[in-house]
Amino acid sequence: MSTRGHCILSHGFESGPDATKVTALADVAERLGWSHERPDFTAFDARRDISDLGDVPNRLQRLLELARAAATRGPVVLAGSSLGAYISGLVSLQVPTAGLFLMAPPIKMGPAPRLEAAAVPTSIIHGWHDELIPASAVVAWAQERGSRLLLVNDGHRLSEHVDASADAFASLLSVL
Repeated sequence: MSTRGHCILSHGFESGPDATKVTALADVAERLGWSHERPDFTAFDARRDISDLGDVPNRLQRLLELARAAATRGPVVLAGSSLGAYISGLVSLQVPTAGLFLMAPPIKMGPAPRLEAAAVPTSIIHGWHDELIPASAVVAWAQERGSRLLLVNDGHRLSEHVDASADAFASLLSVL
């Protein structure tokens, strides 16, 4: 069966490929005719001996490899939550990407470079009360890029807005 393209759904730090939000996104992708995968980055996240956020360079490299392989087969959409959003943005600069879906994206993480991403259709969902990433930083970043931004009454995990996240992802996929 042919698909409209492939979605790679990257979980957040110390989460997993079966997390509620990425599972909801996988269901949306399937319903709309996109293939999808949910890489497991938990082994990289566990490497606290490397940094407080684990082995980010190898997490990034793994996503880059998966995205490059997927791009040889057709359009790729990168979606991620928190650290998964951060690496999705960076990978979009190196692999042809049809669209980006970022949940609670860290615009700046300590000494890491500021979040950058390809100039592709981008949809962002972020909590007004995110305790890790100020909503104002995400608003400014989204405004610079002209990205679609949905701000919700929630914290970093967006646990009260799983359905809203899925709906926003469906909206992005429907225009690609």
